[in-house]
Amino acid sequence: MDRKSFEADLKQYIADNTKDMFAVLKELCGIPAPSHHEHKRAEYCRNWLTKAGAKGVYIDEALNVIYPLNCEHSDELTVFAAHTDTVFPDLEPLPYSEDEENIYCPGVGDDTISVVVLMFMVKFFAEKNLVPEKGVLFVCNSCEEGLGDLKGTRRLFRDFEGRIKQFISFDSNLQYVSDDCAGSHRYEVEVLTEGGHSFQAFGKPNANAVLGEMIANIYQLTVPQKEGTKTTYNVGTISGGTSVNTIAQNAKMLCEYRSDNKDCLAEMKAKFEAVFEAARSEGVTVNVTQVGNRPCSDIEPEKIEALKAVIGPVIENVIGMPVIYKCSSTDCNIPLSLGISALNIGVNNHFGTHTRQEYLVKNTVPVGLEVAIRVSTTLGEVIK
Repeated sequence: MDRKSFEADLKQYIADNTKDMFAVLKELCGIPAPSHHEHKRAEYCRNWLTKAGAKGVYIDEALNVIYPLNCEHSDELTVFAAHTDTVFPDLEPLPYSEDEENIYCPGVGDDTISVVVLMFMVKFFAEKNLVPEKGVLFVCNSCEEGLGDLKGTRRLFRDFEGRIKQFISFDSNLQYVSDDCAGSHRYEVEVLTEGGHSFQAFGKPNANAVLGEMIANIYQLTVPQKEGTKTTYNVGTISGGTSVNTIAQNAKMLCEYRSDNKDCLAEMKAKFEAVFEAARSEGVTVNVTQVGNRPCSDIEPEKIEALKAVIGPVIENVIGMPVIYKCSSTDCNIPLSLGISALNIGVNNHFGTHTRQEYLVKNTVPVGLEVAIRVSTTLGEVIK
């Protein structure tokens, strides 16, 4: 497609499809999709993409919805991805409402609207018969959130090992681009004790008390202070006990630490293990299961800078503001850890992320679609 035709078609396409995007968004928000339970959303996305003209769309064993376009003979593939799972565990439809300015629904911005933008980007490619020179994978991927542990992206890079050159995920606000990633280790920690009656067996170890002491010890840790790095920790959930008059026999927590530096991650690992061992020394059982392991970046800075030099100006020309680069934990962790160029970009503005008060700003959606199409056609080398 020549540049003049592209510009005219793009503006008209966005105008013609914005209303339909909001209709699809409402339907997709109505399909619960906690990590590892994205089956119904995956089926919806596959069917919608096929109906929109995408040929050969399939769902893999990790519940990724994949549309390979001109990929048969290329080992320099570009991936565009948005994740279908939400951070919320609900298996019933989440509450959805809207007014003139915003749409309110848990997960609407992270990352449901990004999936919708990606699907309408695919529709643009199909309607305009655009064929990327070196092949593109459009992916509605699974298991980005929490205990999903990036399962969908891990599977993608196994199945297309050695063939992916660059990776773009849609999972942020318009002005922000993640060019670095925070690695993390996540644990389920279970404390087990003999327990007993709160009056008759008073004095025996209480699993809740032991767990509480562990949490207090974690929050007394000092994070590594290596220059130019950031390290954090968190206890995300706790549970335990039987009743008010029972010495708790069991208690659990989910906890994590994060860092954008591998050495700092290793230092935090040693500190957390010391906390776990201190609890064991009290004569109780402490079972520790690692439930998440997100890698840090391991890529030459020059490769990321080269991709930023192409993508940054495209985004800035659309939004009329300078891009702000940051570090985050996204699907890009996997390619960056493999030395593959990757950026996480925003295709909307949303707020209240990971809360039940999350909302999407409506008028940013067509802007995000323009960003997505311009980025994808630029990297796909389809505009002459």
